[in-house]
Amino acid sequence: MTMRALVTGQVGLDKKAFLEGVIALAAARYGRSARLANIGERMYAEAPDIPQGRILDLPLSRLTALRRSVLKDVLGEASAGRDIIVNTHATFRWRHGLFFAFDYDQTQALAADLYVTLVDNIDSVHARLLRDGHADHTLKDLMVWREEEVLATELLSVLCRGHGHFYILARGQDGQTGSDALVKLMFQPYLKKAYLSFPMSNISDGAAQAAILGFRSEMRRFFTCFDPGDLEEKYLGPLALASAQAGNKFVTVTVAGRPLQIDTSELLSILPDIDGQIYARDFKLIDQADMIVSLIPELPDQGGPNRPGISSGVERELQHAHEAGKDVFVIWQAGAPPSPFVTETATRVFASLAEAIDYFLANGYVPPAPSGMLFG
Repeated sequence: MTMRALVTGQVGLDKKAFLEGVIALAAARYGRSARLANIGERMYAEAPDIPQGRILDLPLSRLTALRRSVLKDVLGEASAGRDIIVNTHATFRWRHGLFFAFDYDQTQALAADLYVTLVDNIDSVHARLLRDGHADHTLKDLMVWREEEVLATELLSVLCRGHGHFYILARGQDGQTGSDALVKLMFQPYLKKAYLSFPMSNISDGAAQAAILGFRSEMRRFFTCFDPGDLEEKYLGPLALASAQAGNKFVTVTVAGRPLQIDTSELLSILPDIDGQIYARDFKLIDQADMIVSLIPELPDQGGPNRPGISSGVERELQHAHEAGKDVFVIWQAGAPPSPFVTETATRVFASLAEAIDYFLANGYVPPAPSGMLFG
């Protein structure tokens, strides 16, 4: 069975390079030879008179005609019975204002199996745009565009294919975790989809950090995982506040191993957006999963018994998953017993990661590959 995926996302994601990595992983892991159709690249190829980076300056009528011509070729390739990933945008923000970047009739004809919006840390997106010579934007612009891509792609997926075909997917710091999730969605659709829940702030204990990393790695062996840790912007808040209190004009962060200066006042202005998008996005990730698996590590407590590393965010995620009718699994590593707010929402509570994995393997949560399908 061939697979068709339509992948959207704002400028500054290095989406082409990411999807080339997905193509290579699909070939290595599954022996699938998928085609990558980069819509913007093909539009430039069809209009050689347009300088790079200036295609959005075209009149909308010519821009639409170019896009339709390119999509017509892509539809021909898709009908040839080959796996295909279409790399495009759902919306554009430019001098013309905000406008959509697709045509409904052609998108419906494509009949993609998956509609995916790729997302990444806003500081990483900002750094890539500056690297490529694009400085005519604000952090607020990037935050808004990210939300617009998510909303427009989800709406398009519902109109064209109905509920259940849309996914938000974090690129991940190295791109590998996002690639793993996308190839599984495409070529191992029978795998359970799991949202990984764990405390993400104020965890300084080395043993707890190691437990969380091990948990995230092990879950990826068995499931298609949606990991909130693959998009982590919350750390920008304390940096911005400390910079403002010190009277510094810029905040310096490290992106891809290189220092990046961000205007302090500009960063302060998007802190409410960061919090709001974390709240909404994590619930969407839970909704697109089959189940939630939460790790509660044990934390040392000076002068008293060790305590559970549980946060209000984790508790809220468990409650949301329970109310959404998802399977709720909790790995409770702390010696102190869990509260009723955990036990009353959980499908099952485990004492260790090994116990959880044994349960998943014994109870059909890790199914064998169906006949004619792959399992890697």
